[in-house]
Amino acid sequence: MIRLRFSTLLCLGAMLVSAQELRDYERKVTEFTLSNGLHFILLERHQVPVVSFHTYVNAGAVEDPSGKTGLASLIARLAFDGTESIGTRNWPAEKKALEDVETAFDHWDDERSKGSATPGEFAVVQAAEAAALSAAFQQQNPDEYLRAIQENGGVAIDSRATSDSIEVSYSLPSNRMELWFMLESQHMLHPVLRDFYRERQKLLRDSAASFDPKSPARVRQALLSTAFEQLSYRNPVLGWPNDVSDLRTADAKAYLDRYCVPANTVIAIVGDVDPSGARAFADKYFGPVPARPRPLLPQGQEVPQNGPKAVTLWGTAEPRLLIGYKRPPENDRDDAALDAVATILGDRQTGWLQKELIEDQQIARNVEAISDYPAGRFINLFVLTATPARDHTVEESRKAIEEAVVRLQSRPVDAETLARTRNVLRGRFLRLLGSNQELASMLPSFYANYGDWRKLFALGGAYERLTAEDIQRVASTYLIPAGETVATFTSMPAPANASNSGGQQ
Repeated sequence: MIRLRFSTLLCLGAMLVSAQELRDYERKVTEFTLSNGLHFILLERHQVPVVSFHTYVNAGAVEDPSGKTGLASLIARLAFDGTESIGTRNWPAEKKALEDVETAFDHWDDERSKGSATPGEFAVVQAAEAAALSAAFQQQNPDEYLRAIQENGGVAIDSRATSDSIEVSYSLPSNRMELWFMLESQHMLHPVLRDFYRERQKLLRDSAASFDPKSPARVRQALLSTAFEQLSYRNPVLGWPNDVSDLRTADAKAYLDRYCVPANTVIAIVGDVDPSGARAFADKYFGPVPARPRPLLPQGQEVPQNGPKAVTLWGTAEPRLLIGYKRPPENDRDDAALDAVATILGDRQTGWLQKELIEDQQIARNVEAISDYPAGRFINLFVLTATPARDHTVEESRKAIEEAVVRLQSRPVDAETLARTRNVLRGRFLRLLGSNQELASMLPSFYANYGDWRKLFALGGAYERLTAEDIQRVASTYLIPAGETVATFTSMPAPANASNSGGQQ
């Protein structure tokens, strides 16, 4: 599922509170940067004795090297793998065993590269590989790092990679805050990729499953691969299966050394936090992390699209339609209006597509609008989707969607629609505002993408000034055939001569 853009929700919510309330809110935020470049953002919320932590690395699948897609996802899956002192029974012995594992995989790669190895030779290499992995496992204390979090009240434990980021988060009781500083800093100082090859196999299964003919992910991937020619948004976050199967720990270490460095990382701490105490812990635990140069991130160049594109997949799964339109990055001035367009068209309660395609015409059973897909750092896609109802086709849904888009482009929305859109987003924002976890995820994202977490509130003014004419202009600028890509999944058509096959002598 594609998560809702928090920037949209926060900006609309921010404009609903007074300037004084905004200043009070900002006064609860403390930020500082260590000498190694690691930036912290702290937001005090003392209602309950809980603190949420969110580590945001400003690099994701877009930074996967060519031929090594899936690397950021694999690194995210190893976020709780432990360190040289946590997760091991005997680090010197485990280190030697892990080196033997690498040697075994070197032999495996050598045999494959020959192209002439016999099945017997492969069997010998595989047996050595399995023995090395088993020896390494015997020296490990599985899940010790994760248990340390859980046994101290840790909840909402998560790590994930997106196209733009690698993120790790969880919450702890506030009297266990020092534990987080110790664990996270040790992971940054002394990471050990002890489960690399087991997790690689799991990632490979997940990547392959996403290309299963019945997987909705297959259609989404077809949309991205067709829409983008240069930009790495065209690659799956889980990686192409052939790439994943060849990933090695050296690849992960190179990625960590280049991108997962203090100067490219932002940490948010939200909840029952004492800023002075947190600063002391930060200096004590993260201060020793060596400074490294901030990486040069890709510029996100993309070949201009000058006409519609289309891709059709055939299979036995339920039909599906995705229409993507090229749009600018999320820090563009038109971002606010594009978010409003997504709500007007695709909201599940009040959106035009919900009412017209599902309730009135009953030609679809599910619709959705996504304002920025697969992420927002670079040029991306505004996406409209539909799953046709039984006995109805993707073409019917496409025609109805295009009619709704044309209507939005042809005249400004009325005041009632504009007010309703703001009310919907207001409700979502208010629900999110009560969550330390969600706030902890928003602050570093805004800092990384806008250069200042205060932009979270400054964007509220853009929504306040938004007019119906702005929405019409943006819909007319971006939701156009010149930047359109359509991906459909439908049943394989019958052969042209199928109707005559039974009458031939």
